[in-house]
Amino acid sequence: MPKPIVALVGRPNVGKSTLFNRLAGERLAIVDDTPGTTRDRLFSDSEWNGRAFTIVDTGGIDPTHGGRTPLSVGSADFIKEIRQQAQVAIQEADAVLFVNDGDSGVTPSDREVAEILRRSQKKLPDGRFWPPIFVVVNKAENVERRTQAAEFYELGLGDPYPVSALHGTGTGDLLDDLVKAFPPQETEAEDESVKIAIVGKPNAGKSSLLNRLVGEERVIVSPIAGTTRDSIDSKINFDGLDVTLIDTAGIRRRGKIERGVEQYSVLRAFKSIERADVALLMIDATTGITSQDAHIAGFIIEEWKSCVVLVNKWDALAKDTTTMDDYTAIIRRELNFVDYVPILFISAKTGQRVDQVLPLALRVQEERLARLTTSKLNEIIHKAQDAHPHPSHAGRALKMFYGTQVRSDPPTFMIYVNDPKLMHFSYLRYLENQIRAEYGFLGTPIRIVIKGRREE
Repeated sequence: MPKPIVALVGRPNVGKSTLFNRLAGERLAIVDDTPGTTRDRLFSDSEWNGRAFTIVDTGGIDPTHGGRTPLSVGSADFIKEIRQQAQVAIQEADAVLFVNDGDSGVTPSDREVAEILRRSQKKLPDGRFWPPIFVVVNKAENVERRTQAAEFYELGLGDPYPVSALHGTGTGDLLDDLVKAFPPQETEAEDESVKIAIVGKPNAGKSSLLNRLVGEERVIVSPIAGTTRDSIDSKINFDGLDVTLIDTAGIRRRGKIERGVEQYSVLRAFKSIERADVALLMIDATTGITSQDAHIAGFIIEEWKSCVVLVNKWDALAKDTTTMDDYTAIIRRELNFVDYVPILFISAKTGQRVDQVLPLALRVQEERLARLTTSKLNEIIHKAQDAHPHPSHAGRALKMFYGTQVRSDPPTFMIYVNDPKLMHFSYLRYLENQIRAEYGFLGTPIRIVIKGRREE
């Protein structure tokens, strides 16, 4: 079941990013006293009382601004943006945290945001309004501030929750009620199909590729970047195997993501990567590989997903006998952290090599599920030690006793040693390379866990 989504909404400089970092448990959002610092959405997984959920931070907007006096350099018309943000948050979120500044009290901006949120809620048959909205009164660091939070009752959205995002005061009570408001967890029917997500920058040709793969015009194809606003699943049967193709909204470089609809379409794209087995990372051959391509590849690997790089629009390039080799070298250099990922040069427009996409993706999926015997793995480990022993640290030498593959999907190996603290990260990469030299695990990340023998 997908994790519930919690959206943080509110005007600038009320502490949304600080609260986001508090709930995420790490410093992910930029925190600055200048209004409008958060220029794009951030999201992170969180957990409370055994319930996992995804939190989304958004740029602050001021509905009373009207674009006349800039709140900060580069600020836009915030009236339109707060409406977009609030409406899409209501559509996509399972709960909304409406963050306010307890120091400044209720402002006209807060009243208008509250009205927009209230009008956007839907009334359920049982009389409840959906999604639930929690009025968070931030910067309530002392008893006086917490008492003054009562004035936020006037917003008409229920009990205010006085918190200090900076110090964590009051966040426990907020989270207790938040997770209680989530929809009940349901057991979904098991889907045995291979799930393949098509991801990449806007206008890279993802929808065109999907139409080629399914053999029909299943989704709209447009030259306008950002046409696909949602993730779309297409079920097909390929050579007797059930496959789910997931087309996703294009992912733009940080800072270039529109507030409102596109923010949440990007969130859905990332969530699609999370539920995929294999991600097809589409690169536009006419623009070359960009930092955003590397960013997306990094996210795929962080989620331990298998990957195939598709260089699309190959028909649009003037080529000679070395063009493909030169392009491959560039990709290997720019995406050197995924040097095990296969590269395929295609044209979704003409169909060039599109017939190779699914066979290659399914081969990668097979390697994702592969298992090495314990004897084979230990043979690899012993050969690696003999060829290149681990350097000693402070007079102590690392000893690797034995290893075993504890799971697949993705392939995960556990190696027992005398002291895990002695293992250097560069030697882990060396071991990974030795494993791949014996068994490729094409396009698939592998995980190596180091454990002390006495912890057995």
